[in-house]
Amino acid sequence: MNSAFASWSDFFAMGGYGFYVWLAVCFTVFPLLAICFHSWAQHRAILRGLQKQQEREARMRAAKMQKELA
Repeated sequence: MNSAFASWSDFFAMGGYGFYVWLAVCFTVFPLLAICFHSWAQHRAILRGLQKQQEREARMRAAKMQKELA
């Protein structure tokens, strides 16, 4: 199996179109990474919100039980 490029510099030059090729790669990869990071951050925020809500509901149930016992 032969490589399409003779050297790494030929690979990065992409036959004279390297600037456009690597610019397109950057404009593709960076938004995908941003979407992945944003999804991860939102997931963590949702989980934190759910945990806080459950803790709040548990405190409310405990206070209600305390009030009923008194």
